[in-house]
Amino acid sequence: MREKTYLRQRYAAILSSVGLVCLICGVTMLSPLLALFAWPEEAANTMAYIFPATALCGLGGLFLSLRRYATREHLSVQEGGVIVCLSWLLVVVFSTWPFIVTEGLTFSQAIFESISGWTTTGLSVVDVENAAHTTLLWRSVIQLLGGAGLAIIMMSAILGPAGVGVSNAEGRGDQLVPNVKRSARLVLAIYVCYALAGTLAYRITGMNWFDAVNHSFAAISTGGFSTRAESIGYWNSPTIEAVTIPLMILGNLSFVTAWFLWRGQVRTVARNGEVRLFTLLVPLASAALFFLTSASLYPHLGKSLRVAVFETVSALTTTGFSTVGYGNWNGFGLAVLLGLMLIGGGTCSTAGGIKQFRIHLLWRALALEVRRLAAPRNAVLESTLWEGERRVFLNDGQVRRTSVFVFLYLALFAAGVLILCSCGFSLEHSLFEFASALGTVGLSIGVTSPGMPESALWAESLAMFLGRLEFLVVIASLFKLGGDAGNYLTKEAKGRRHG
Repeated sequence: MREKTYLRQRYAAILSSVGLVCLICGVTMLSPLLALFAWPEEAANTMAYIFPATALCGLGGLFLSLRRYATREHLSVQEGGVIVCLSWLLVVVFSTWPFIVTEGLTFSQAIFESISGWTTTGLSVVDVENAAHTTLLWRSVIQLLGGAGLAIIMMSAILGPAGVGVSNAEGRGDQLVPNVKRSARLVLAIYVCYALAGTLAYRITGMNWFDAVNHSFAAISTGGFSTRAESIGYWNSPTIEAVTIPLMILGNLSFVTAWFLWRGQVRTVARNGEVRLFTLLVPLASAALFFLTSASLYPHLGKSLRVAVFETVSALTTTGFSTVGYGNWNGFGLAVLLGLMLIGGGTCSTAGGIKQFRIHLLWRALALEVRRLAAPRNAVLESTLWEGERRVFLNDGQVRRTSVFVFLYLALFAAGVLILCSCGFSLEHSLFEFASALGTVGLSIGVTSPGMPESALWAESLAMFLGRLEFLVVIASLFKLGGDAGNYLTKEAKGRRHG
């Protein structure tokens, strides 16, 4: 009886946290209706947002009422994973309704579009040229929320220590300051400033206000949804590209690194392993793309150089904006972008992929092993990493955990590629498209479309979901959910027999 009571208290805490997320997202679902002030002819879309928003708020309020039964103890990382999984699944399902009603998507297509938005991927099956303005704004809003995990951060700010488990489960274990509540507020402040600055910069460089808001939201969330089929290439503007690149880089930075940058601690930022890897990869990859791909495709020097730099930054930051199509690119150019998409962005940022910190850690581990092979047998060798302002020693536990993660990531990537190949797509296209989905990038070579097979659609949807979250924690959390449910039902059955 005591264990059953404990489980009820723990899951009351979990569900009340999920309820708060649902409540926040339900209220936010009404934000696309602001577009009706400029486009009143789209008023017929009103109920497509009010109905799911009301239902989500009602469900959130119901779950939130369980807080009085909840335990006051800290939530574990596994329990935080359960909160994240349930929250994301609920908001993804409810977010499909506007796509189904307004754009006429099937359920599978609407799920795909919703997951792509919340995971900040940017792959799309919506015809953006003919889509309603409310739909376009809704896509950008969910990317903004999904990028910083806004609902999760706001929940953390209210629930205090419970937020630690939630942040870890969402791939954001670092905190800006020791206090979770203050960390959440700082992240929100940074994120809002990015969005406002990006919107203003886009407006000054030639976009209208609607396009500026949408592209600013998508850029700083490294989401990549655009209001134009040609993405940033629609404007063919060096100034708009010059605004987009810094926004993508800011979205790529860890919020901890961004906080150091805001405080003027340039030295701390400069010795960060992720920042160093980024500053090495961008010029190398851009130069390779320029000389071996874009220079032969685009006759003007300025255009070919802009393409090389922009596509490199977009792929590495997992933003997914593009200025050109890739149908005429050679295999080398596609391979470079594929590698960058697999590496991904910064840890504890809005970006996806394996993450630059893990690549940096494995590189340091490899260098250490090479040094050990060349050193005398009794020599003691060590390697260090910078974590914020702290210099820490590289240990076998870090290497083991990182290696397991990378192995599972690549295994999932291989499985997804095989699924796309079985649907009739070429190996080259399958490699590129699934790397984009799993890395939550959004660059497409043409595989993702409204007419693609449903098996491919669902495979990419699952890839985006697992790629956005720390799937090791999420998988462990799902096992915990199943184990707790099994234990509770077993004890309930035993209690009935004894009763």
